[in-house]
Amino acid sequence: MSTTSQQLITLFEEYKENNDKFSEKGNKAAGTRARKALSEMTKLAKVRRKEIQEAKSTEAVSDTASTSA
Repeated sequence: MSTTSQQLITLFEEYKENNDKFSEKGNKAAGTRARKALSEMTKLAKVRRKEIQEAKSTEAVSDTASTSA
């Protein structure tokens, strides 16, 4: 699994923990931390999308090269 994927999973776990604290206990600081985690997840999701697209493009190029040979 890629580093970016691991970071996304870690951030999601942080988000879930803080969101639960905010939702169930009304902890405002936890709400702030949950929003921050979501913001970071958005940034990492964009990075991961690019990584996936680049991998697909590289694979398509190598597939085309191997069928042409």
